[in-house]
Amino acid sequence: MTGFFLSSPLTLLLLPAAVLALGWFGANRWGWAALGLFSALGLGLSGLWLAGAVLVLALLVTPQVRTPLVSGPLMRLMSRLGFLPKVSKTEKEALEAGTTWADAELFSGKPNFDRLRAEAYPGLTAEEQAFLDGPVEEVCRMTDDWQVWQDRDLPAEVWEYLKRERFFGLIVPREYGGHGFSASANSAVVSKLASRSGTLAITVMVPNSLGPAELLAHYGTQEQKDRYLPRLADGREIPAFALTEPGAGSDAGSITASGEVFRGEDGELYLRLNWRKRYITLAAVSSLLGLAFKLRDPKNLLGRGDELGITCALVPTSTEGVVLGMRHDPMGVPFYNCPTEGHDVVLPLDAIIGGEGGIGRGWLMLMECLAAGRGISLPASATSGVKSAARLTGAYAAIRQQFGLSIGKFEGIHEPLARIGGFAYLSEAARRYTCGALDGGAKPAVITAMMKYNTTELSRKAMNDAMDILGGAAISRGPRNLLAHGYIAQPISITVEGANILTRTLVVFGQGAIRCHPFAWSEVQAADRGDAKAFDAALWGHIGHVMRNGARTVLLDLTGGKLGRSPVAGPMARDYKRLDWASARFAFLADVSMGLLGGDLKRREAVTGRFADIFSWMYLIQATLRRFEAEGQRAEDLPFLRWANDYGFARIQEGFDGLFANLDLPLIGWAFSGPARLWSRLVPLGSEPTDRVGAQVAKALQAPGDQRDRLTAGLFVPSDAEEALGRIEHTLGLVTRAEEVAAKIKAAIKARKLPRQKPLTLLEEAEAAGVITAADRALVLEAEAARRDAVEVDSFSLEQYLETARKPESAFLIKAS
Repeated sequence: MTGFFLSSPLTLLLLPAAVLALGWFGANRWGWAALGLFSALGLGLSGLWLAGAVLVLALLVTPQVRTPLVSGPLMRLMSRLGFLPKVSKTEKEALEAGTTWADAELFSGKPNFDRLRAEAYPGLTAEEQAFLDGPVEEVCRMTDDWQVWQDRDLPAEVWEYLKRERFFGLIVPREYGGHGFSASANSAVVSKLASRSGTLAITVMVPNSLGPAELLAHYGTQEQKDRYLPRLADGREIPAFALTEPGAGSDAGSITASGEVFRGEDGELYLRLNWRKRYITLAAVSSLLGLAFKLRDPKNLLGRGDELGITCALVPTSTEGVVLGMRHDPMGVPFYNCPTEGHDVVLPLDAIIGGEGGIGRGWLMLMECLAAGRGISLPASATSGVKSAARLTGAYAAIRQQFGLSIGKFEGIHEPLARIGGFAYLSEAARRYTCGALDGGAKPAVITAMMKYNTTELSRKAMNDAMDILGGAAISRGPRNLLAHGYIAQPISITVEGANILTRTLVVFGQGAIRCHPFAWSEVQAADRGDAKAFDAALWGHIGHVMRNGARTVLLDLTGGKLGRSPVAGPMARDYKRLDWASARFAFLADVSMGLLGGDLKRREAVTGRFADIFSWMYLIQATLRRFEAEGQRAEDLPFLRWANDYGFARIQEGFDGLFANLDLPLIGWAFSGPARLWSRLVPLGSEPTDRVGAQVAKALQAPGDQRDRLTAGLFVPSDAEEALGRIEHTLGLVTRAEEVAAKIKAAIKARKLPRQKPLTLLEEAEAAGVITAADRALVLEAEAARRDAVEVDSFSLEQYLETARKPESAFLIKAS
């Protein structure tokens, strides 16, 4: 025992360093066993004590012995105590649907940045670009959003054009008459349409999102594809998909729509369907309804029992018992959004998508195909809104003057302008990066949920800032107002495809913690099967994973992230190091929380929401880094990269601060709320963007030219100066050139060649003195006239105003549903 007391101080000093070293480098079980043995010897253990230590170490590194003695009993105990989350059938299908992608790397605690940098950041094919420059541009020219709101519908000629040019068949394979476009092209089309008219974009996006065409393309029988896809592609069939009900919104598994298998008088099997759905876009004008319902077979005619599960079927709306014709009024936005009912609707069994093989697979189909709405359509329209706000507010800030200066020169305007510009840069980065994954065959359910939530929230923030900058010009509705309709429509995208509150608190981290974790889902599945061997492999892999991320977190925290890895040098290196640091801390805290809270964690939604914020911003930062590199690391774009990523790391820091303050973990909660929280604030992962960087972003948005065009590429920008945006663009060009003339006059005033007055009052004297030319003077006068016209707002006679107010009342009936 004397050796124990003499040697233990040195061992106790070296042991933490050794643990951190082995954890940092991800040592295997033999490395940890060796450390245990040397620790035992260093502590002076001998005799039975040493033999016992060796026996324990041998037990822990030998799976054949460890499984029956440790892992198996532990698995059974954890299952009995409810420590491992119980996963329902619908939750299991949701978790198993789709794939993981960059989300798994970021959740790992040690992302493979080389892999993430190598992921595609695709553009469009020549054919896709031609469609964007041709039919998409043309239908935008044909659509007047103000008139659409007055008429409560798209013009008849626009509907016909959409059908003729197969806008409803963007995702329908070419062999069935569709365009067969990539996710990137689908997104680009929706984005451009949304920049012209939200109603136009929604009308096109819904048939190309979750609905009959996509479900048929992936799961339909050959007969169903041959029958319906050509008709969907050319608009002979107008589709809608009926999922949401009064009692089943985000909780779609609670649908009450029912189907029953019965045998008809002819001896064939049929479906009898009953439903009451709401919020179904295009339902009132649809000819083919996709329907999600719970199928029963009470007489066991199919030999599969009574409850057959959620199923999807195709319902021609001309079928007896189908009720259409009513409309909702979603914030006044005049796209078709409607209730629908079905009363004892009888269809043959082959109406089920996928035929008999599709019975009970409806939930899986829906989960796998939600990527279209969450990853393509809604992020495309949201990103379009942010980019449109950036282009408009940048121009307006340069045009509008107060106190003799363009308002864009004021620091108070720089701040919201920088937010809009930064959001535009990172939203487009994430849109392109995510579409690259979808084009490559990935179906990352967690990433697409992140995209839906974050892009729509960023769009809402950008729209609020844009409204503030434009002030009275933003709140006065009329043909000149380019913001009001988008502002009114913001809550719609926040609500659909899974409400944002639910998406943040339950989906992003709730599913991500199990689906993206390298071991958690394997543990849950093994316990569910009672497979002790698989549980052992997952459990001890998980323990090693925690040790590695714990060591990395400690060392990265202590060095302020300086030990973080970066695959590149230059301006991105700082961000990659911080991202490495954030990933390690995130993964470690997630494991600690799951380990100490178990299944209760998913009920701590304020906590899971903060985890979701950190997880989301790690992805958005990675996407932004990928964009900057893919576009050649242009020096002029560096302020946008810096602003976007600094903003993102500030949100990550905010998330960690919230976790440390609120985790309330058993036994060790004090360590997080006390020392860890204090250290995190002393050595933060990030802070808000600086005013200097914000000013650079704001100025770039106000300067016409290549950079501004690149940052807002993909929008519809009319060349006609009589149109609202065309007028703003034309005026921006004039006032920018006129600024050069004003600069000459200011220089002459400084040189005392002209009196100290406002430059505009000195035009005649400046021309007479040879400071400016006659053309210069004409340019300034034209620019000032254009400036006055550009900031004008619409006004109406009382008769016109009342007529505008009356139109919506007579356009359609309203019925509670």
